[in-house]
Amino acid sequence: MSLVEFFKIQTLGDERGLLHVLEENKSIPFDIKRVYFLTATATGVSRGFHAHKQLEQAAVCLSGQCRMLLSDGCTTESVVLDSPGKVIRIGKMVWHEMHDFSSDCVLLVLASDYYDEHDYIRDHEKFLEITAHG
Repeated sequence: MSLVEFFKIQTLGDERGLLHVLEENKSIPFDIKRVYFLTATATGVSRGFHAHKQLEQAAVCLSGQCRMLLSDGCTTESVVLDSPGKVIRIGKMVWHEMHDFSSDCVLLVLASDYYDEHDYIRDHEKFLEITAHG
């Protein structure tokens, strides 16, 4: 089974342009309690480097591109997000990193819960221990 799971979202369009639809508990299979986005990431900077115990997320590049690295502690996969129609799931207990941001990247993240520092695992070795892959 692949760690990289794409959500199927509705994309509508005509001569005016495209409309991409993200709907709570429909195209995004969880309640959306927090929305945030990353912009103006400096060249060469990577983000993330953590996992969540309970939080689920969906990530999409609204503009530009970045590379997402996902790991369950045993398998590691990489995917480039480069289109508003490519929405990926970042599941519970998935280590994730974001790399190679383009200068125009706008990365939108939809989260299943509010910010809770206690839900984060920020140490990769601890993550491997918890997932029994260390």
